[in-house]
Amino acid sequence: MHELSIALSMMEQIEQESAKHRGTVRAVQVRIGALAGVDCDALRFAWEIARAGTPFAETELEIDQVPLMVRCPQCGETREAEMFAIACPRCVTPEQEILMGQELELRSMEMET
Repeated sequence: MHELSIALSMMEQIEQESAKHRGTVRAVQVRIGALAGVDCDALRFAWEIARAGTPFAETELEIDQVPLMVRCPQCGETREAEMFAIACPRCVTPEQEILMGQELELRSMEMET
């Protein structure tokens, strides 16, 4: 389960930022794209494990799931795509430019000083 390593990595980032700002982290917001290869439920479970027994034991994890958005280089059609059906429905071009959906980022932290 690589979600645990992701949760531990986020915990390191949070520790560094909270030390800089000397505050209590109440919540963290992450963005996870459809193509990121992260199971959101598994990440929530891993987050519970990673935060247990730390100064962040009460820190909430908020996940913003980002859909797969593509643009057809042939006809310019921009749309939300399904994982295994990304060919353009208008011109049937199989290759699509990925606009969104690969994100895996710690977006923000809610802190109390």
